[in-house]
Amino acid sequence: MTPSLPTLPYAVERATAMSRAAGVGGVVLALLAASLPFWGESSWMREFVEIACYFIFAMMWNLLAGYGGMVSIGQQAFFGFGGYVMLILGNFVGLNPFVAIPLGAVAAGLIAVPVSFVAFRLSGGYFAIGTWVIAEVFRLSFANVSAVGGGSGTTLTALRGIEKGTRESVTYWMALACVVAAIALVYLFLRSKRGLALLAIRDNEVAAESQGIPVARMKLAVYVVAAFGAGLAGALYFVGNLRISPDAAFSVNWTAFAIFMVVIGGIGRIEGPIVGAVIFWALNKFLSDYGTWYLLGLGLLAIVTTIFFKQGLWGFAQQRWGWSLFPTQRRLVLRESAVPKRAVPASPSSNTSHLEFHAHAKHQ
Repeated sequence: MTPSLPTLPYAVERATAMSRAAGVGGVVLALLAASLPFWGESSWMREFVEIACYFIFAMMWNLLAGYGGMVSIGQQAFFGFGGYVMLILGNFVGLNPFVAIPLGAVAAGLIAVPVSFVAFRLSGGYFAIGTWVIAEVFRLSFANVSAVGGGSGTTLTALRGIEKGTRESVTYWMALACVVAAIALVYLFLRSKRGLALLAIRDNEVAAESQGIPVARMKLAVYVVAAFGAGLAGALYFVGNLRISPDAAFSVNWTAFAIFMVVIGGIGRIEGPIVGAVIFWALNKFLSDYGTWYLLGLGLLAIVTTIFFKQGLWGFAQQRWGWSLFPTQRRLVLRESAVPKRAVPASPSSNTSHLEFHAHAKHQ
């Protein structure tokens, strides 16, 4: 008979009580949000679609820069490309624009492959500036195509036969689904072995490659995924906006606002773009009428956060109180049977003793 292996006195736990509660609360909140078109106002749905596009774009930028270590200020290239592909498929091919939204995202991911051959020849600050130049090339290219309106842009006419209420409701539901999918996919990716490999590449590429991690392939995969998400946000945004122009689609403000949200919330954390998007929406809602003062307020808030909260607002809360809605670290939990009788606390609710370890490669 094969001898049975001894039971280890500990187990690896990846969720916390707070993350479980957040999961249940997130499901309830998503179901409640899905019912908004039946009782809410159309202005609420339009606001949600706009901030959802900003959030998805910021989430992809955080994946690229916060986890992959590739700081880009030209991701608006894929945002605008996804929007234009959606418009071309809708206006000229006759495809339903709602079906064209994921196709625009796929096209943005595909175009990122040849673009990466140019961008990956650069590193550091040169990579950031190079991606901005690439975005400007995209903008000038579409500005010289008269079929899509040239520099003045054009209108999405493919939705002309759809009732306004139906159009707004479907756009809202697609935006909600894209937000949930973006959070879930990024979270599952970061909890996987590939997520650990990405963090190792961010910390030290040479050390990661020496451990057998395919650095070039991982960076290309993250770059393509981030481009796909940016294209999805762009296609979704211009379906809701009904009009597109090169200056609006390829504006550097998209990346600037994404960086603002990620820095305010906390770079390198899934919760960062969520917190940053809520703050950005609140500032945009109540202070945008003040014009220049509004932009000065955004800049001042970013400066104060980077000086006093270097890890972002959620990063500060996580370090101070241990909050984590989307934990990616592993926790080593002693089994109840492995704890001596005299070491068991008197409280009947205390069944385990926790020893927390961060999932860093050198600790494993």
